[in-house]
Amino acid sequence: MGQVVTNQGHDAAASALGYLYQCQWPLVELVTRSRYQPDCEVLLELLDDVSWEVDGSPVELIQTKHHLEARASLSDMSPDVWRTIASWMDTHPPGDIAGPTLTLVTTDIAAVGTAASALSGPQPDWRVALRLLEAAAADSASVETAAARSRFLALDTSARAVFVGRMRVMDGSATIADLPDALRRELHLVLPVGHEETFIELVWGWWHQCVVHLLQRAKHSVSGLELRAFIDDLRDKFTSDNLPTLVNRSDFDLETVADYENSPFVHQLAWIEAPPAVLQMAIQNYFRAVTQSARWIEENLVGFDEVERFEADLKDEWSRIFAWIEQHLPPDADDSAKIEAGREVLRRAEDMVWIRIRERYSEPFFFRGKLHQLADDSSIGWHPEFRQKLDDLLLGSQP
Repeated sequence: MGQVVTNQGHDAAASALGYLYQCQWPLVELVTRSRYQPDCEVLLELLDDVSWEVDGSPVELIQTKHHLEARASLSDMSPDVWRTIASWMDTHPPGDIAGPTLTLVTTDIAAVGTAASALSGPQPDWRVALRLLEAAAADSASVETAAARSRFLALDTSARAVFVGRMRVMDGSATIADLPDALRRELHLVLPVGHEETFIELVWGWWHQCVVHLLQRAKHSVSGLELRAFIDDLRDKFTSDNLPTLVNRSDFDLETVADYENSPFVHQLAWIEAPPAVLQMAIQNYFRAVTQSARWIEENLVGFDEVERFEADLKDEWSRIFAWIEQHLPPDADDSAKIEAGREVLRRAEDMVWIRIRERYSEPFFFRGKLHQLADDSSIGWHPEFRQKLDDLLLGSQP
């Protein structure tokens, strides 16, 4: 189980950081491994291991241990070591010679002359580690580790040898604060110049969604191939004819819908009696489009002139649709006919999906949200009498 250890013990904040580390560390490792083993797959257990699979079979089980400060304290009698050994004995038969590699990833540093030190590095010496662990298991008087040590010594000689022979230690690993920089280094060849931080943020966002799906068992694993496909697709969005989506559906808080009830674009929808589902989607699209435009400009992904050109194109096409429908409306049209005409304007306007801010950026929410933004600032509208209604609204005489 991923843990954070402090000098004062396990407080709630430290434990929470440990679980976050257990969830975030695999992304950096997946980027690294996918270079030479693209078919590798990572799995997450809610309160236990990170594991790696190849062709559906587990090849490595990992325990993560996160400490706020790196210390040379990973001794043979360390509770971290024996908790990890106990977990591995519970997870897989210790004496299975074909069993998965057992890796301890820790931000601590293995003290020189310890079993952890013998098991670290490119050429681990399991024989030295076995001798040291057997001695520690027999000599330690720790109550905390007594059960794990007893179980370890109860294994027969060959099983203990096989068990320790499968162990590895990755000490001195990056802390949770260092993981963003570690990810940046691993991805440096694909980072778009000038937009590195935005790219990294989007990669973390994708990974956090993967973690939620893994922990909910909605997804079995994440593969190196899947990661590389996402990275390639994301990199493609940072080109001159495309853009990345920075504001997701989940960024909109449905509890805030009522905050928009007095907005002009919401009144415009009410005047054509838009269904509640259409109204809610319009509010969500409006929020995402406005927020996304601001972020694009803030992060120098688009310029004001590009946004203004896109809005002008929208207004031109809207005016064409509005003029045709207005012309076909009889002079004596009643309220019902006017409402239906307004609905037709909205339906046709929302189908103008060929108008794009960039040639290959085709997200419907942005296009439709910008329409509602223009309706909000009175540039366009749906009801044939929307201009008069907006004037009345401004004067306070229109509900």
